[in-house]
Amino acid sequence: MSHDSSARALTALGFDSRIRSDFARLAGPAHAPARVVADHGTRLLVDAGGGPRPGVVRGALLRDDRRPAVGDWVAVAPAEGELTPIEALLPRQRALVRKAAGERTVPQVIAAWVDTAFVVAGLDGDFNPRKIERILTALAGTGVQPVVLLNKADTCVDRSAARAQLAVAAPICFVSGLTGEGVDVVPTLLGRGRTGVLVGASGAGKSTLINRLLGREAQATGAVRDGDDKGRHTTTARALFALPDDGGLLIDTPGMRELALWAGEGEADEAFDDIAALGEQCRFRDCAHGAEPGCAIRAAVESGALDPARLTSYDKLQRELAYAERRQDEHAARAAQSRWKAVSTRMRQRRNFEKRTGGKGW
Repeated sequence: MSHDSSARALTALGFDSRIRSDFARLAGPAHAPARVVADHGTRLLVDAGGGPRPGVVRGALLRDDRRPAVGDWVAVAPAEGELTPIEALLPRQRALVRKAAGERTVPQVIAAWVDTAFVVAGLDGDFNPRKIERILTALAGTGVQPVVLLNKADTCVDRSAARAQLAVAAPICFVSGLTGEGVDVVPTLLGRGRTGVLVGASGAGKSTLINRLLGREAQATGAVRDGDDKGRHTTTARALFALPDDGGLLIDTPGMRELALWAGEGEADEAFDDIAALGEQCRFRDCAHGAEPGCAIRAAVESGALDPARLTSYDKLQRELAYAERRQDEHAARAAQSRWKAVSTRMRQRRNFEKRTGGKGW
């Protein structure tokens, strides 16, 4: 591939002046910029403008907290056989982060360099406004523009009722990956070089939307379970796809049964702007929205202007964010303690060595 065609391909992948500046500052003359376009768990695929190639992570990038994610920009060395060495991670922007599943308090980057997050929810028996609120809370503060896609619109008999259950500031669009209704909103909101990501629970129809937008069966799909309309995991890897006609780039993600919030990113007030606005009207600034007189939030619940379930969801997410922040502070303190212990151990070893060698050095 010629240099010009490779440069055009990188631009279509989102390469811009800021990324070019970071690359020039951090990479060596033998390196090339590339974007991570798929994460299969044990291996990554990278595209340096000539199409996806298997990448192998080197050095400090082997650490969990430095491992590149789908959407990241990296510096790669010349290919070694079929493998492309990934040797540097460029500064990450607009990342979607959650607490990794399990007991450890560590972040997991779902996708990076994202412009728009399409929150997909199926309008079938598993429609849950509280899950949508939870995802919007996780997106708040990331710089990513959220858009709610109510999928399977062909199965919904009362769209007004569905919309009324979502008192959110994010745009709401009715779409159907099965029939194609409304899916053109995705490339319209993206465009050349801009990146979107589909997030939502298993069975919401994300992969069906991807296939409809691409015009081909790029992702495996599966039926939801009988009885409860919950989905099975059919997408097992995160992958970035280029939409036809310069319609932008779209990342598909596996369905998330759990979206554990990561403090410092999520902000409940931004996702629940109606409740935050009511809180500003309370008589007391430190109102706990309980028995205090002049509580505007409690008055809104009593008058029917605010859904009690939405307030319960807000309170729950506020508590979870506070808990996540405490756990992260504890994790950071333990990590700092471990680093200082390692430094002390090395200093002690050095002193002992110098004593044995008569001060001749380390």
